[in-house]
Amino acid sequence: MSVSTATASTGPSSTSSSRGTRLASIAVASALFMEFLDSTALSTALPTLSVAFGTDPVHLKLALTSYILALAVLAPASGWIADRFGPRRVFMTAMVVFLAGSVLCGFSQTLAQLVASRTLQGLGGALMTPVGRLIVVNSAPREKLVSAMSWFTMPALVGPLLGPPLAGFILGVADWPWIFFINVPVGLLGMWAVARFVPPLKQPDPGPFDTKGFAIAVVAITALMGAAETVGIGLVPWPVQAGITLVAVGALVAFVRHALRTPHPVLNLRLFKVDTFRASMVGGALVRIGLGATPFLLPLLFQVALGWGPLEAGLVTIGTGLGAFMCKPVAPALIRRVGFRQTLIASNLLTAALTAVPAFFGLGTPIPFIIATLVCSGFMRSLQFTATNTVAYADLPRESVSNGSTIAVVTQQMALSVGISFGGLMLHVARGGGDVRLTPERFVLPFLAIGMVSSLAGPLFRRLRPDAGEHIGGRAAARG
Repeated sequence: MSVSTATASTGPSSTSSSRGTRLASIAVASALFMEFLDSTALSTALPTLSVAFGTDPVHLKLALTSYILALAVLAPASGWIADRFGPRRVFMTAMVVFLAGSVLCGFSQTLAQLVASRTLQGLGGALMTPVGRLIVVNSAPREKLVSAMSWFTMPALVGPLLGPPLAGFILGVADWPWIFFINVPVGLLGMWAVARFVPPLKQPDPGPFDTKGFAIAVVAITALMGAAETVGIGLVPWPVQAGITLVAVGALVAFVRHALRTPHPVLNLRLFKVDTFRASMVGGALVRIGLGATPFLLPLLFQVALGWGPLEAGLVTIGTGLGAFMCKPVAPALIRRVGFRQTLIASNLLTAALTAVPAFFGLGTPIPFIIATLVCSGFMRSLQFTATNTVAYADLPRESVSNGSTIAVVTQQMALSVGISFGGLMLHVARGGGDVRLTPERFVLPFLAIGMVSSLAGPLFRRLRPDAGEHIGGRAAARG
């Protein structure tokens, strides 16, 4: 997607154009709001769904990973599709697909039907998330990018804020399908906002689509996530697991060779030569493993191990969203004051520690302490991801922003899926590989493990130069 074209389409910088860009960002973010509302509500409802479908709660992670898999598989093509058919048209179509999947989820009678419907949702989300990010990133001046990304993500934080208590309320007064049906009015309102405030930007011809590269990428992503999903928990025989892993490694090697030899690959891996982009992608992926596992583990800890009801668990889990929401007004000023590098290092250390703290939640743990932990965790994660998501574009050429955004979405979604699978694997190991009852002690290993993995991003952030990204964070201007 061409930055210059998008900028030219929005007109010269002025108060009215800034307001228009802000409104467009918020309108586009309505899709993220709907996605986060859906995913957090579903996480809260997992114990209820396990009873409704008569399946082990651990196996219900398929309902979460199937969505992420569909999103990650189609996301590599999102940049080309947006350039070819127009960002707004693609975005609106994606919202329709997501809503259709939501309705079908509500009518699901088995786990297999739910997984299939979640996959359809994921196909819509595969275009909503990256195309929405492209619209915002390409229209904002580089020096205003942190502020633009904050406006873009702030409405989405309301989703995690409302999702758990809303799901708890719905499960208390109605049947579980309504956690999906609630997406319909939210989505229709979002579509109106997009049609009203997002201009129909015209993009240059993106050229031929990298069909071969896309096909190899689909095989690699599917096999990698399939291997992560099945390893060590007995869902499939070990020879099948080994075969999936070999296919994943082979396809990954083939795609890397193809991408480095092709002038315009569907995913431009040459961008990983840029220090800030590489640190954002790899470091952010490690942190997102913890982020992906937490919404899967916490509802099981609260509702199964501690015996809480859905509404009580949802009201406590709201602390994470509240902390994230509180961080958004603070993040741009903090990054401007101390710089990206120091922000990333400090927030990673605290994020990893807070991610591991629920390992010590038990029947006697004071609820105020649990809420305070989740609020602090949400705050630090939000700061971490604001810095990580923004610094990725610090040193990318303007013509590479579209491909960089696509790689970011694929990397992030794969990390979230691996996080869910890793959390499920650690919980399976903690149970001794059987159907042992889930007690608080069984959650010590999973939370300590995801905290440890999240902390591995720290050394990558320390390798960044001290002035990394200061021209987009506003620090250089503040010094002047």
